[in-house]
Amino acid sequence: GSLTTLRQIDLKKIIAYSSVAHMGIVTLGLFSGSLTGIIGSLFVMFGHGLVSSGLFICAGILYDRYKTRIIKYYGGLVHMMPLFTVFFLSFILANMGFPGSLSFVGEFLVLLGLFETQPIVCLISSLIMILGAAFSL
Repeated sequence: GSLTTLRQIDLKKIIAYSSVAHMGIVTLGLFSGSLTGIIGSLFVMFGHGLVSSGLFICAGILYDRYKTRIIKYYGGLVHMMPLFTVFFLSFILANMGFPGSLSFVGEFLVLLGLFETQPIVCLISSLIMILGAAFSL
């Protein structure tokens, strides 16, 4: 999901593909075979529900204002809508799993639970999560 997302220019498609990537993390946690991984999956699911709905609302507001979902036309957004930009940035950072967000706690617990049972898979998953954060930038 992350490699496909890197090529997208439509904001709603980026949010949708990031949802697929988050559900991959949830699946890793559920099948990690540890209680820590399962609890991490629950955190990721709950955080994903809050953050993705916030991002979709922000995408809808941007579409109403600019009549397009193509990212390159949103340049200078901070000058036009400064308060909105703060909320949008906070949702984007939470989607990336920024420390202090629910997504960070969930992803950390999933990786911790995965490390307990499958260290090699944990290493590969860590690299994929870093790639997943790249599309939010």
